[in-house]
Amino acid sequence: MKACAFAPALGLGAQDDLARRLRPASDHADPAAPVRHAGEDGRRMARSGHLDNFSRDRLPAPSQRPDFLLDRPELAYPERLNAVAALLDGWRERGWDDKPCLIDGAGTVWSYGHVRDTVDRIARVLTEDYGIVPGNRVLLRGPNTPMLAACWLAVIKAGAVLVPTMPLLRAPELADVLERAGIDMALCDTRYLDDLEDAAKPSMRIVGFRDGELEHRIAGKPAGFEAADTANDDVALIAFTSGTTGTPKAAAHLHRHLLAIADLSPRTVLRTTAEDVFCGSPTLAFAYGLGGLLLFPLRVGASVILLERGTHDRLLDALIRHKATVLFTVPTVYRGMIAHLERDPALAEGLTSLRLCVSAGEPLPLPTFEGWREATGREILDSLGTTELLNAVIHAVPGDVRPGSTGKPVPGYEAMVVDDQFRPVPPGQVGRLAVRGATGCLYLDDPRQDCYVQNGWNVTGDAFHVDEDGFFWYHARTDDLIVSAGYKISGLEVENILMGHEAVQECAVIAAPDPVRGTIPKAFVVIREGTLPDEHLAELLQSYVKEHIAPYKYPRAVEFLDALPRTETGKVQRFKLRRREWEHGEND
Repeated sequence: MKACAFAPALGLGAQDDLARRLRPASDHADPAAPVRHAGEDGRRMARSGHLDNFSRDRLPAPSQRPDFLLDRPELAYPERLNAVAALLDGWRERGWDDKPCLIDGAGTVWSYGHVRDTVDRIARVLTEDYGIVPGNRVLLRGPNTPMLAACWLAVIKAGAVLVPTMPLLRAPELADVLERAGIDMALCDTRYLDDLEDAAKPSMRIVGFRDGELEHRIAGKPAGFEAADTANDDVALIAFTSGTTGTPKAAAHLHRHLLAIADLSPRTVLRTTAEDVFCGSPTLAFAYGLGGLLLFPLRVGASVILLERGTHDRLLDALIRHKATVLFTVPTVYRGMIAHLERDPALAEGLTSLRLCVSAGEPLPLPTFEGWREATGREILDSLGTTELLNAVIHAVPGDVRPGSTGKPVPGYEAMVVDDQFRPVPPGQVGRLAVRGATGCLYLDDPRQDCYVQNGWNVTGDAFHVDEDGFFWYHARTDDLIVSAGYKISGLEVENILMGHEAVQECAVIAAPDPVRGTIPKAFVVIREGTLPDEHLAELLQSYVKEHIAPYKYPRAVEFLDALPRTETGKVQRFKLRRREWEHGEND
């Protein structure tokens, strides 16, 4: 097997009953097989609707692509497919023009009819005024607002390829995105123009919205727009990864992928309906936010609350005020809301409408799960998804939650845990997670494609074990697994113990260099207000870990920080902590 510097082999394990699924991609060449592998088995790709082939020309070669499992009836999409037309246009025919669709933080409601008409007018502006043709890339920048969502939908309905960006990216980061995605036009919230203008070339057109040029132009456009005639396997979205492990990667997604994620976990796991009110904190530029706060609600005709800043206090207020039923946020925000509810327990009475609470983006510590259940009476459904897979592929199921476990594969996906030879091995061993299903990794012009996709499977870079009942248990990123004096130690396990100590607000445990043991577990700890960060507290935390798990796992070094390094999506950048430790070690 090809060596991969980006996903180091660990000699790990997986469930042996999935061994039958591990066969070379060439074995799938029979077109009569029940599983269809788009572009992998020689099956022709659909006639593209793109006039600009930039994205399709930069997709990985067929032999480098993952297997796509498309045999479920809900994934039988027509060859000609525009995802936004499928998401939005049917609600008018159903007579739902007046039904609430998008709600902003101030409570302003955009109905389904208003959303569709605004989307169509923006699409007219893009094509008629700016000459956008199918396949052109359009960058989108701004916080979660109904207007940003309308722009998101309009770009894809016009047949262009959307490149969403986190609203707080700075000019150098934006310049890299603009260059790699070949962007000549951007739609930007007027409050976020400065960095984009600094990053852009003089020839690039930037159109502002929120009392900007875009609103002026759409005011003169009639409603109604015929969606671009795109193929289901035309690229609709280029999502840049958040940089948790280093340089962001450009992950392409097809029109059918946008519908697939809305037709799998929401239908089979969450059981969402048109009566649901969605709410959450992740940005729409983040795959987690895109699914939970746009595609999922639009697919079933539900409403969604879009908050410009999803802080714990604003989110808690929105949940109560709008009687939200489905919540998507991250463990950090859950912890903030727990603290708020501990100070004012009566607020929990306003959360009775909540029926589903989902977590993703970073591991869900057991103390956070227990704290939320104690404060609200509701369980958090953990999940794991990636930008490359677009949304959750492992998910806890209501009524079948095993606290501490991430859950089971979402219907429509297969998952296994493998060793360094890509062999599934018995339950209980920690190994590399491999997944395949309706979506998969399609990096644009990136050699890391060969690391992420192996034997037709997506290798996510996460270390898991699976138990005898088929529940998947997260341990760490594969490069976060700590090997100390021959012992393999899960940094997440140590973090979960530390999070149970009353002095700890949050923490990260990584492998730090050690001349005797090779590496040691080192804990970076953010303490609660009013606690003194001294050597005595460090010793107390070390003893606390020894009392709860095997002593060899305790953090042999503890350092206190004011804050952990994070991406804009809230993920802890452990690679920065590791890099700092190894650089210090080399200089000692």
